Amino acid sequence: MSPVLKTVQTTLSLNKLSSSNYPRKEKKLLQHGSCSFPINNVQLSFRGGFEVVSNVNRSHKEKTCLYDEGELEALPHVQTLREFPREELVAKVVMVRFDSTILLGEKLDLSSQSASKALYTIKYLHECGAKVILMSEWSRKINPKLLDAQAVADILSSVLQLNVIALRCISCKSPLRREDLQKADIFLLENLSEYKEEVANCSKFAELLSSEVDILVNDSFCQSHKVLASTVGVARFCYASMAGFSFEENLHQLKKIAKTKKKPYLAVIGGGNLKRNAAALQFLASRCDALVFVGQMSFQIMSALGHSIPTNLVERDAHKAALDIVQFAHDKNVLMSYPKDFWCTNQHLPTELEVFPAHGVSASWLPVDLGPRSLEEIYSLVTNSKKIIWIGPVKFSSSKPCTVGTSKLAQMLCKQSQCECEITIVGSTARKVIKNESNSLSSFNVLENASVVWEFLKEQKLPGVMSLDRAYPFEIDWSVAYHDASQPLVVDIGSGNGLFIMGMAQNRKDLNFLGLEINGKLVRRCLDSVHQSGIRNAYFIGSNATTTFRSIVSSYPGELVLVSVQVEHAAKVVN
Repeated sequence: MSPVLKTVQTTLSLNKLSSSNYPRKEKKLLQHGSCSFPINNVQLSFRGGFEVVSNVNRSHKEKTCLYDEGELEALPHVQTLREFPREELVAKVVMVRFDSTILLGEKLDLSSQSASKALYTIKYLHECGAKVILMSEWSRKINPKLLDAQAVADILSSVLQLNVIALRCISCKSPLRREDLQKADIFLLENLSEYKEEVANCSKFAELLSSEVDILVNDSFCQSHKVLASTVGVARFCYASMAGFSFEENLHQLKKIAKTKKKPYLAVIGGGNLKRNAAALQFLASRCDALVFVGQMSFQIMSALGHSIPTNLVERDAHKAALDIVQFAHDKNVLMSYPKDFWCTNQHLPTELEVFPAHGVSASWLPVDLGPRSLEEIYSLVTNSKKIIWIGPVKFSSSKPCTVGTSKLAQMLCKQSQCECEITIVGSTARKVIKNESNSLSSFNVLENASVVWEFLKEQKLPGVMSLDRAYPFEIDWSVAYHDASQPLVVDIGSGNGLFIMGMAQNRKDLNFLGLEINGKLVRRCLDSVHQSGIRNAYFIGSNATTTFRSIVSSYPGELVLVSVQVEHAAKVVN
């Protein structure tokens, strides 16, 4: 390397990209912006930020289907356990944040995809030779047998058919020691719901949880909209943070909501709180062909459309938000459907029921369920749809969801699911109703936690997702990128105009050179230069290396021998 290049670049020698070479982590972290890493550790685990991805060559194949309109910032491509090298799990201490509502319920449905994938995450890690530490929150509301950590450990042992040992290190505020992990292969920490530091995302609490832990596997998707010490905080103290099999599946289902290739796309929207969910409704209106309101929000929409609605049914301070949604849907040519009639109950004689038109409900009557005309209109829309999402309960003024309307809607969706219609069911109530009607959920995409989905629809970043390591969203065919992909690899981070890479590639034919550059235009220009010059041992990828370095380089079949980092860029990260 010339003296000039030495002044603008810093080279860092790496023997091999393998977690087996990681020194024990230091608890003191150096932070700058969205990056965090041990101070004296060259092999970094970067997080945060969003990669700029350019599908610039046939050597790139999409790992997953991205959105038709481009990937949303709320769901970046994250590292998953499925894609993580198995050999890097051997003898590692892996902490799994599992979903207690899936694995610890009174009746575990082993036939459900969520349960099978949640169990497989733990069994897979055990089979790979990792020491597994389980953690979660639980309550006797979901299972009266959940008396203490030992009782939970016994339940998990029975379900997994593996021995799970309960540990007491949180209550004692005693960090886990390596010798403690020699007793077994799978351990369980105490109930996280008993510690306020969990919901406060206390850094010291997260550090205590992660003592002796190498890798975090988050498999509790239902908590991904919250900032917790066990999901967000712990990730800062681990070399790698990734999604488990259940988390990954839920993430995949969530991404499907934003895809719009199948038309007509129908959204069936229940529940209330229109003002709070206004952004989510606009998101749905931007992608769907029709919005069908089957809950309390329908009164807001009817009021915004000029219908006379009793004041006790209209949400306060939501009129402007409803007007904006109606106007937005009109501008997008999106059909808005609301109930045309209701079954109503007499407030003075609760057992007395009568059907009223939506615009003519008498003062002493309360809507409690969808009327026959409403169900006919919904049926017509459902049967003509190729994609449907149902989110929110069929519920009006009564304290309980409408049983008849809910059941009828579920029957419609079950029938339509047999007609090559892609249907997503959101919420535990909807899931139970669908299962009662069809005895199987195999024809549906199911997301049980509605709160997570509402936050996603509002285009909010999910903390539990954002805390995971990023992964490059394309599978690289190295045999296409290089003439000989077995040659040692040199990586230049922040390769810029590519002159250094191309100059070195011409001088050292025995090495392969890879440039990582966030500027997509520069990457395309460099690839054009490589192609025109006939160089077969140089390649460029458009990506933010601080977030995708590990996932890109770990798939390379040869040995990584050198990493070169621009001084200007390094100064921004390290200083």
